[in-house]
Amino acid sequence: MEPETLRIFVLADTHNHLPDNLESLAEGADEIWHLGDVCAPSLVVSLEALGPPLTLVRGNCDGNFEWPLVADLKRHGVRFRLVHIPPSHAPGGVDVLLHAHTHVPRNERKDGVLFLNPGCVTRPNRGAPPSVATLQIAPDGTLTWSLTRLR
Repeated sequence: MEPETLRIFVLADTHNHLPDNLESLAEGADEIWHLGDVCAPSLVVSLEALGPPLTLVRGNCDGNFEWPLVADLKRHGVRFRLVHIPPSHAPGGVDVLLHAHTHVPRNERKDGVLFLNPGCVTRPNRGAPPSVATLQIAPDGTLTWSLTRLR
């Protein structure tokens, strides 16, 4: 059986609030990645109830110290690192770094590493609207990143 394109629903900086249309935003997702500042643990329960496996990292506003600061994942040969606060330099050994914290969407290649930020669900910064993202990973490793505005 041929591998299929993976669809990842990516969100961050929810700060106690999930999007009203969460179910439709996550519809068809194979996985959910939350990049930190969940704040309310009840939000994790709501995200897990959607069905797809949830990977999350701890943000600077999160009090659950069982949540990891970093998650390294590999999907269709692409090496991902999930963190909340972006590093100042591109890390070695990864192809794509997904981060949050700035509350501003990002899609930028830096020193050979693709930096992606879905923006934030609450309290957008620098004029950016609230947003989430979808990451599609084709079997050959081709990535498609798309933002969804929430308001």
